[in-house]
Amino acid sequence: MARIGSIALNAFDDSKPVQDSKDRMRNLKVILSYDGAEFSGWQVQTDAVTVQGTLATAIGRVTGEKVLPQGSGRTDAGVHALKQVVTFVTESSIPTENFVRALNDMLPASVRVLEVGEVSAEFHARHSARGKTYRYRIYRGPICPPFLARYVWHYPYPLDEGAMMRAAGRVVGEMDFTSFAAVDPERGRGDAPVSNVRTIFSSSWELAEEELIYTVRGSGFLHHMVRNLVGTFILVGRGTFEVEDVTRILEVRNRSAAGATAPASGLYLVNVEY
Repeated sequence: MARIGSIALNAFDDSKPVQDSKDRMRNLKVILSYDGAEFSGWQVQTDAVTVQGTLATAIGRVTGEKVLPQGSGRTDAGVHALKQVVTFVTESSIPTENFVRALNDMLPASVRVLEVGEVSAEFHARHSARGKTYRYRIYRGPICPPFLARYVWHYPYPLDEGAMMRAAGRVVGEMDFTSFAAVDPERGRGDAPVSNVRTIFSSSWELAEEELIYTVRGSGFLHHMVRNLVGTFILVGRGTFEVEDVTRILEVRNRSAAGATAPASGLYLVNVEY
């Protein structure tokens, strides 16, 4: 009885302040890498396996909490990430270095947590982002190795690669990228006006052995924007468009003026800047 009484006294002892649940909350930043071929995109869906849903399940198994981790942006089905940034709020006191091991034990091999750190309550993976870098890989050899097939776009046909390289520079700067934006059902639901203006800091192609690689860095990207740019540059390489046509396509602000959307398999989210 004495022991029970002691526990009861401690529980209601005014001299020991009770910590408010808000004081126990921690905002954690996760650096995540994943093979997009394994998932139906980032965003959680009720009838499909997604990266966000898979990560949420793993966090729940580790902490016992129901959370929905927020990514820096939504990658489509088949798109990969080298360093996706994710934030979630938890009451768990698990040290951040232990979170890395615990989450990787719960996650499939196609998703790896590279780093976990505690950040300020104001930090948000998407809202705090100031820039992103994407990479697109095109395999130019006549036969694509089977173990590489789902990580590149195999395009062995003739291309004027020099023209594609010159065309890439035409999208650098602050511009309206409506011509390169797919319709996104998630946008425009609020009262704020929707803008398709983005700033591209750098845009270039390079040859690396049997691959033609496009790297683009910008303030942000619209739905399918990078894949639509690649599809348009391919038409420049084929001679369907001239290098100067890229500027015209931007000016008309009409999606039908640009090229088709390149396959998801070759696209990677490389880095997010804050």
